Amino acid sequence: MTKSAAPSHLLPVFARADLAFERGEGAWLISTDGERYLDFTSGVAVNALGHAHPHLVAALQEQATKLWHMSNLFKSPDGERLAARLCEQSFADYVFFANSGAEAMECALKVVRHYHFAKGHPERTRIITFEGAFHGRTLGTLAATGAAKYLEGYGEPLSGFDQVPLGDIEAVKKAIGPNTAGILIEPLQGEGGVRAPTNAFFGALRDLCDANGILLVFDEVQTGMGRTGELFAYQRIGVTPDVMSLAKALGGGFPIGACLVSAEAAAGMAPGSHGSTFGGNPLAVAAAGAVLDVMLKPGFFDHVKKMSLLLKQKLASAVDRFPTVLSEVRGEGLLIGLKAVVPSGDLVAALRDAKLLSVGAGDNVVRFLPPLIVTEAEIEESVQRLEQACVALSSAGLKQGAA
Repeated sequence: MTKSAAPSHLLPVFARADLAFERGEGAWLISTDGERYLDFTSGVAVNALGHAHPHLVAALQEQATKLWHMSNLFKSPDGERLAARLCEQSFADYVFFANSGAEAMECALKVVRHYHFAKGHPERTRIITFEGAFHGRTLGTLAATGAAKYLEGYGEPLSGFDQVPLGDIEAVKKAIGPNTAGILIEPLQGEGGVRAPTNAFFGALRDLCDANGILLVFDEVQTGMGRTGELFAYQRIGVTPDVMSLAKALGGGFPIGACLVSAEAAAGMAPGSHGSTFGGNPLAVAAAGAVLDVMLKPGFFDHVKKMSLLLKQKLASAVDRFPTVLSEVRGEGLLIGLKAVVPSGDLVAALRDAKLLSVGAGDNVVRFLPPLIVTEAEIEESVQRLEQACVALSSAGLKQGAA
């Protein structure tokens, strides 16, 4: 790969790989020098239907000739239809459209606080969160995340969050007080290392919320829209939240986020209580509608579950064969984590050398996030490339040991 000699004027906040792409086809990306890469990053769980899906392309092309933006000062028939479809498929009665996962989460945080304000308890503003979580990059969602590495350099974190160990129900009980407004949790931590407590833990959270008159919020920015084998991960768990954030795969690659809210949780949200200039943009709404068209076809989630089982079985076999490189397979659906023995960054780099794209996570885990339309042949190919990377890392380890 030839490095560009020209300086970049992009703010240097990303440690970018020296790799650029010019087009994509399904589960494949083609680099600017013509090499084909198997994309098991999917834009970090965004391109759920792969690249250049014909139905999504057609929907955007058609909408682009009609209307790009008209603002939320006016009615949005297409936005109404998309919101109705999301509510029909979920617990929700209302939807607020945003542009990103962090914005969807900001809306969720505001809904929780405003719920208690509207009921005459403005003191109830604190939200319980969990270690290892990741909720976004705004100052509010960073405070909810609570990780020092993300907060450093930005001053005093926004107050109002009480973080407890994941899966520790006694710690949650102790954290609930007269100022507690809600509990916020990911059904399956992605950035945190593909970790999840038991379904019973989620059930216990629901019971605690009901008993204390507080709201349960699920951050489904990464897990939602089919990633764990159901349209929404809460449906797999069997526990219903009051508020839920979506983004990433919702637009299949076009930026859109959404906050889904029950009628009860939405109490007090009125004109002026929240807003967005671009939220519900016609292009984004068209893309999200097209994603739903594909995902709601019979058999779509059966395919996701089948591919999940196949991938996990083959990854488990690779773990057995390369114990000096890999140690564990985690996850649900096609949100799969490989816990590494070697540094996870080394594994990501070795996979990239084998032309398989993956993404790191916490707890020394590498995420496999193939598009949900991935084929058996592509899964077979991915494992072969993983094995190639493991052989390279094993050889490098032997050489270092010999030295």
